[in-house]
Amino acid sequence: MSTQEKEQVAVEFLEETEVTSQHEIILFNDDVNTFDYVIETLMDVCEHSKEQAHQCSLIVHYKGKCAVKTGPIEDLKPRCSLLLEAGLSAELV
Repeated sequence: MSTQEKEQVAVEFLEETEVTSQHEIILFNDDVNTFDYVIETLMDVCEHSKEQAHQCSLIVHYKGKCAVKTGPIEDLKPRCSLLLEAGLSAELV
């Protein structure tokens, strides 16, 4: 691949990255839901592995919040709604 081709690929990548801005679902700690419930909900809604959901639940417990999913807004809106419907405290940023 020539230098010019590499530069073109880099420019296309940067343009694509700028167009698809990333957002996050932030999950907040509460005194209502159990660890097991939060873990199961993250596995169902955010497609986390059991280990990933467990780690997120610990971060939420000890730090008060955790970014549980990152991606385009179109993907995150319905997931955030499902977390809220499940009784968890979440916000899309």
